[in-house]
Amino acid sequence: MKRPALIGAVVVGLVIALFVVLLATRDPAGERIASADLEGKQAPAIGGQVVSGEAFDLGASTNWTVVNFFATWCVPCIQEHPELKAFEKEHRAAGDARVVSVVYDEDPKAVKEFFDDKGGDWTVFDSDEGRTAFEWGVAKVPESYLVSPSGVVVKRFVGGVTKAELDAYIQAYEKQAEGGS
Repeated sequence: MKRPALIGAVVVGLVIALFVVLLATRDPAGERIASADLEGKQAPAIGGQVVSGEAFDLGASTNWTVVNFFATWCVPCIQEHPELKAFEKEHRAAGDARVVSVVYDEDPKAVKEFFDDKGGDWTVFDSDEGRTAFEWGVAKVPESYLVSPSGVVVKRFVGGVTKAELDAYIQAYEKQAEGGS
């Protein structure tokens, strides 16, 4: 009678052990959501109140758009900011691209101080309680998305982006659209 109980206990123990291993090796739920691949798909809307700049509707844009999720306290966000400024300055002058930012859970006053101190003249939306970040699949900041003039997400950049990277993807996409290689 002891042998069946021992076998039952071993089987239950193995099932529990396998379950624990499965849970321990799985991506956290937030990362599974964040890894939702938007590349090649229509970009979600951008919501929230405008903290600075003018109102902007991504669906009505006919230019390239960089949608940047950031926070003023985020060191990689601060490091990528000059790159976004350079991109925005060059492309806004050419009239072919712009940057739009969505701030991650910040006081609008802190955001305005950040842009006053570091520069940058583009539309910044509040976090709208994280709804926009959730719809875009953002796990952590900084994270940026390059959106084509047709509204399709061309590339997702996690952990910072450079002007050179943005320009290279735009150039490659436009070359591909023209039928080149």
